[in-house]
Amino acid sequence: MFVMKKLDTSERPFIGDDFLLQSEAAVRLYHDYARDMPIIDYHNHLSAKKIAEDKPLKNITDAWLNGDHYKWRAMRANGVDEKYITGAATLEDRFMKWADTVPHTMRNPLFHWTHLELKRYFGIDQLLDPSNGKEIYGNANLVLAEKTPAALLKEMKVEVVCTTDDPTDDLRYHQEIAEKKLFTKVYPTFRSDALFFIGTLEFKGYLKKLSDCSGLSIGSYTDLLGAIDQRLEHFHENGCRLSDFGVGGPLSIVDFTEEEVALIFDKNLRNEALSSLEIHKYRTSIMLYLGKKYHDKKWVQQYHLGPIRNNNSRLKSMVGADVGCDSIGDEPMAAEMSSFFDQLESGKQLAKTICYNLNPSQNEVFATMMGNFGEAGVPGKMQWGSAWWFLDQKDGMEKQLNVLSNMGLLSRFVGMLTDSRSFLSFPRHEYFRRILCNLLAEDMNKGLMPNNMEVLGKMVQDICYNNAKAYFEFE
Repeated sequence: MFVMKKLDTSERPFIGDDFLLQSEAAVRLYHDYARDMPIIDYHNHLSAKKIAEDKPLKNITDAWLNGDHYKWRAMRANGVDEKYITGAATLEDRFMKWADTVPHTMRNPLFHWTHLELKRYFGIDQLLDPSNGKEIYGNANLVLAEKTPAALLKEMKVEVVCTTDDPTDDLRYHQEIAEKKLFTKVYPTFRSDALFFIGTLEFKGYLKKLSDCSGLSIGSYTDLLGAIDQRLEHFHENGCRLSDFGVGGPLSIVDFTEEEVALIFDKNLRNEALSSLEIHKYRTSIMLYLGKKYHDKKWVQQYHLGPIRNNNSRLKSMVGADVGCDSIGDEPMAAEMSSFFDQLESGKQLAKTICYNLNPSQNEVFATMMGNFGEAGVPGKMQWGSAWWFLDQKDGMEKQLNVLSNMGLLSRFVGMLTDSRSFLSFPRHEYFRRILCNLLAEDMNKGLMPNNMEVLGKMVQDICYNNAKAYFEFE
């Protein structure tokens, strides 16, 4: 029997061996069972091009700040001028503005992530601030001068990376990566968002792009489905086993007929305005069509639901979309998810599914919805995904783990992902694992879980790695 004791945390370093671990049971669970497990990062936004080229990253500003809207939001909240965030300031000046911001991020997850990453990748124990920013900038760049993306991934024991890719991507960089036989397997993910923006100025141009890459003329809705089929097969041949959907706003699942959607598509090709209902009929038809195809191909489908995107129109006009002006939405989700999944399930065409929600007030809605559509012989088929975006911090992760435990099967959970654009973000898996181990140990210490390290250790290893490996069935 394991003797349970609280740890003396009065004199230990900030990012020490026992960071976030509040008892001896938590320490043992993490260090004996979680710490050395490999990583399957099944959803992120890393660049396949950079992995294929595998050149040293060289500069920490490029590696750490470019594309990181988490940091951008914090810098804006700290009053930093946009030229140091997305503008033309030098790389060093931009880093120094981040160094000035970091001390103000205490109690924000960025404070933890920043110092975990400095520790794990660069061996830096100092707290980043303006007084040591230039020194840390120089030391980090010396390390990155020798570190390629592939080396950084291997260093973190990342077995699998799934990038996020538009249907029109030719996937040549994934093909180059596959030929190199790197330690880390890199697979594409079919991110279908652009297919849904019918009625916008960009949609006609996207159809042209889709036509060019598929080699098929798109003059009708039937032609569109043929081009989609061609792209799905191209992705599948290149190792893709996941899809993703991240269009903001409500799902708006509505009734439609194929004839109606064909006419709506023709109307759009004639540059005629579409009503909101017509747009939703088209979108519903595409969602259901794709869902059935994912089932046929035995893919896992992912749905990221709940954001309001690009709230700041002035900043969007200056800088562009997806630059850190998104927030949590409050659209109703339950009835729409129920209708969508039920239509697929009724035809026995519901694929393995992961749903991520952004609004914590809907945690129980998502957790219980996933429990409605199980399948014999497929443990954990319907997953309520890891705490996402604004919620992937200690409080949000603990809430997700607790609600999932109360209303589903935590032991079947496929665990953490980075959802990041940075090659320096993989300590987020460590962050999650420490939180998980501390949570389970706390229950054990309270007598709510068996006082059995082997049982809890196996559960930890399953959530950290084994469940994802079995669930996704990558080649």
